[in-house]
Amino acid sequence: MISNLRILGPCRSLNQVELAYTDGIALGFDLPLRSSGNIKGTLGCMLMGPAGFFEMPEGVIRALRHVHMSPADAAYYGVKPGDDMKLKIGGPCGLSLDKMLARVDPSFKLEVHIDTDEGNACNLQPDTPCELTK
Repeated sequence: MISNLRILGPCRSLNQVELAYTDGIALGFDLPLRSSGNIKGTLGCMLMGPAGFFEMPEGVIRALRHVHMSPADAAYYGVKPGDDMKLKIGGPCGLSLDKMLARVDPSFKLEVHIDTDEGNACNLQPDTPCELTK
């Protein structure tokens, strides 16, 4: 059981739960590393909230790190949808993350998505300097 999960939008035609690697260890799950939305054949779960229970037959994944960007951002960085990028995170516990999947859509604003394990490993803070490269 994991308490105090965040529910994120926008609403989609499918449901998924994205967990960090250490969440999977704590729950005894071997989480598949997947791109968001690629849930076929994954574990299911049951969610409980103030309105009751919701059972998901599949959809529990460890999300690939990725960056959302508009077509203009993609042109600036010289990438296309599905390309890999790199994120260099500064600070006293700085590190570099490879294989940042580029996800491009006109509705996206430039935003990197990493999980809590990756953020905690480098003590990521709101003012931590970061550099996104191809």
